[in-house]
Amino acid sequence: MRPDQQDHLSLVPPAPEPTRPPLRAVRESGIPPRPHQAAGLRVVRKPEESPVLRFRRRDLQLGCVSFAITSGKGGVGKTQLSANLGVCFAQRGLRVLMLDADVGLASLDLALGIKPHDDLRAVIRGEAKVQDVLCEGPAGVHIVPACPGRYDMANMSTEERGRLQSAVQDLARGYDVLLVDTGAGIGSNAVAFAGGADEAVLVVTPDPTSLRDAYAMAKVLHRRSGIDQIRVVANQVHSDAEGAEIFDRLNEIVQRFMTLQLVFLGSIAMHAAVRSAVVDGTPYVLAQPESLPARAVQAIARRLLPPMPKQVS
Repeated sequence: MRPDQQDHLSLVPPAPEPTRPPLRAVRESGIPPRPHQAAGLRVVRKPEESPVLRFRRRDLQLGCVSFAITSGKGGVGKTQLSANLGVCFAQRGLRVLMLDADVGLASLDLALGIKPHDDLRAVIRGEAKVQDVLCEGPAGVHIVPACPGRYDMANMSTEERGRLQSAVQDLARGYDVLLVDTGAGIGSNAVAFAGGADEAVLVVTPDPTSLRDAYAMAKVLHRRSGIDQIRVVANQVHSDAEGAEIFDRLNEIVQRFMTLQLVFLGSIAMHAAVRSAVVDGTPYVLAQPESLPARAVQAIARRLLPPMPKQVS
């Protein structure tokens, strides 16, 4: 499903609808082709047992909605998307809590231009409350910062993840939106955080390895966490048409092997505003709100969480 089938906002000059890529292109992407035996048959697998964190409001009766921003590989712009989405939601008057769930490396603080006074280690050890490490960022967003360069945090046990879950659950009750910026890849931390949100948003780029690894992440989330719908953002593209083509290629492979629905949220252009945001530590929706990437993220935020209609007095 693509937004042009709903309320797609074109952010670049229109281009002809991309054609479905030939099988050769699919094979060169690194994703396995359709098996010869039992072709056309789809096996519905029961989700494998895997401990995941639960930040879903339907599970926990939370007042806020949670979004996990994730990716199959690093370097696709996942954290920049998280930072700018958080600011977009806050600009609408929503109370936004952001969790840097790349707990052993951390980069959300840099993307938001903040300097944490503490990190999650004390919370995991039970020596401090999560409120003690909370930081305020641009537009009033609140951030739970991670621990850069910590091997032990990058490889948390199930018990440690459970303690973090409990702490964030209690804190999230006072917010409207919880944004979880996961680590990249299919490691246990990334899968646990991505699989526990109300909505998983998968970021992919034109890089063939990004497409292949996005497929791997989608497969793991579907089979191990029981997720049946994933939102997709095509980042670092040159046009909306290229973004739509990337989505179509990923969706074609997913539909061959899984009963998983992908929903296309839109594309974000490769642009100097993004490079400036990375260097300056200022989200581009603030620094250059009329730039193509800023307008794209604003549209994605509206699709993820449509604004409430104004009350007529």
